[in-house]
Amino acid sequence: MPAPLAPAHPPPQRLMSLDALRGFDMLWIVGAGGLMHALRKFSDAGPTRFLADQLEHRAWAGFAFYDLIFPLFIFIVGVSLTFSLGRLMAQHGRTAALGRVARRTLLLYALGVFYYGGFATPFEQIRLLGVLQRIALCYFFAGLAYCYLSHRGQVALCATLLVGYWALMSFVPVPGFGAGDFAEGKNLANWIDKEFLPLRKWDGDHDPEGLLSTLPAIAHCLLGVFAGRTLQRADLTEARKLMWLGGGGVALVVAGWLWHLQFPVIKKIWTSSFVLVSCGYSSLLLALFYGLIDVCGWRRWATPFVWIGMNPITIYLTHQLVDLKAIAGRFVGGDIHAALGRGGDLAVALGVILLTFWLSRFLFRRKIFLRL
Repeated sequence: MPAPLAPAHPPPQRLMSLDALRGFDMLWIVGAGGLMHALRKFSDAGPTRFLADQLEHRAWAGFAFYDLIFPLFIFIVGVSLTFSLGRLMAQHGRTAALGRVARRTLLLYALGVFYYGGFATPFEQIRLLGVLQRIALCYFFAGLAYCYLSHRGQVALCATLLVGYWALMSFVPVPGFGAGDFAEGKNLANWIDKEFLPLRKWDGDHDPEGLLSTLPAIAHCLLGVFAGRTLQRADLTEARKLMWLGGGGVALVVAGWLWHLQFPVIKKIWTSSFVLVSCGYSSLLLALFYGLIDVCGWRRWATPFVWIGMNPITIYLTHQLVDLKAIAGRFVGGDIHAALGRGGDLAVALGVILLTFWLSRFLFRRKIFLRL
């Protein structure tokens, strides 16, 4: 993606496409996956089976649509911070921007600990690194890079993180297994978690949001920053922006799958090839949403996604604290569920999605937003 020829300042309006893409992504996290699995009960062959399979994480190496959901969110974080921090730096200076970065990081990290049970669980079950904690760390370091480094400096940092992670994983020997083994439990990232990450780890003695794999995740967020800079460029026409986003996305996907031949695409250790592949697909989705919504002006279809996208953390936490599936089940449970047969699960899944849209719309219309 091209470097800005002059300092780029974000436009005063929000990009509806960015909010819609964020909401689209969050919907898959909180409900759309259940809908597809319910549909699979009607047929386990053909397109239904393929779609349901795409909503299962790959056990280790490889890539499915569901492996894109969390990385897409981190990519969007990078895109968004160019607008929020760029505007804040232009109006109030770097100190104000750094204050926002620090505040949001601490709040996101605290919410992450809270999401996994907080201090209600035994001390040894507290999860120090998780989804929200990874978002917090990526935002923090990408935000610092945005505030202190030039565009070239950010590109250099991104490349160093990706290549450096590959070098560490490929050439640093793991006790008992040697160097260059990327299998689960035998690679450097898993070993570092086992030895140095305290308290609860998601996969036994290692974690998919572990210590070492945070490095390429920061580079992932920086690639989102570069996409955001492209959208901000006043010297590019909308068609050229779409070309850079789309062409850059294709280039990243191709480069990532080529790198996969030596450094496999593995989400659970966030390999550098995984970063390129997932960021490439993310850039293509951003180009699609930007082209349809902000360029062509086809907006009405995206409104429900915008409702969710304006309150993603609220919706995410709500699905942890409130059993929307149980609420939906009260409308189609018992005799009604039995009468519907396989359609009962589908009705419950649809109910969860409708409740999510209703809550998002309720908050949006009353201008209630969780701001970190």
